[in-house]
Amino acid sequence: MNTPTFRNWQSVQSEVLRRIHAREWKPGDLIPNEAALALEFGCARTTVNRALQAVAETGLLDRRRKAGTRVAQQPVAKATLDIAVIRAEIEERAQKYGYQLIARQMDVPPAAISGAMRTSATVQLLHIRALHLADDAPYALENRWINTGVATAAAKVAFDTISANEWLLQHVPYTHGEIAFSANCATKMDSEVLNCPLGSALFTIDRLTWDKDAAVTKVRILFAPGHQLRTGI
Repeated sequence: MNTPTFRNWQSVQSEVLRRIHAREWKPGDLIPNEAALALEFGCARTTVNRALQAVAETGLLDRRRKAGTRVAQQPVAKATLDIAVIRAEIEERAQKYGYQLIARQMDVPPAAISGAMRTSATVQLLHIRALHLADDAPYALENRWINTGVATAAAKVAFDTISANEWLLQHVPYTHGEIAFSANCATKMDSEVLNCPLGSALFTIDRLTWDKDAAVTKVRILFAPGHQLRTGI
């Protein structure tokens, strides 16, 4: 039987993953070098390199210069999180999406916000509070600060018909970000907007996105009680 030819890095990646999951290559095993795999798979060495790098990024391979590539002893499963458009998230649940702008104004943010975004303590940022609804019920409360020195066009957007969440993802590029998950007790204001008892446990996402060295936006999203976050690994 002829050995199959692997014509792209994705097919090599799939075969490498198959061998790891089938324990043909066991945790701690030193796998064949790139030249040997390229010969076996009938492809270029660069194709093998890219495939192995992709697998290494998942945590399943440990690649060390001059020491070769080994199957990780204790691989770490990595979850992939996308910045969700809340409207799309609600519609994917087969629910009707609704949006209400609560407040929009230029304001000097609290010191904790300006410090995190590395803006001057006296510089005004665009502050937006908005409510997202699912089937007319409160779904998420968005509390956002936008650096209009970076997202300049945002200063002219009313955000009365489109959320800042959706508009920013459509119009403003970002290079990286930070995200944190927590549970917070609903304040009086939160409970009134989300229509839940005072002190309710609210799943919370805090996110800060950057365009190189400049902060684009910092947002806290409070979800109504019972919300679940799901992702893949």
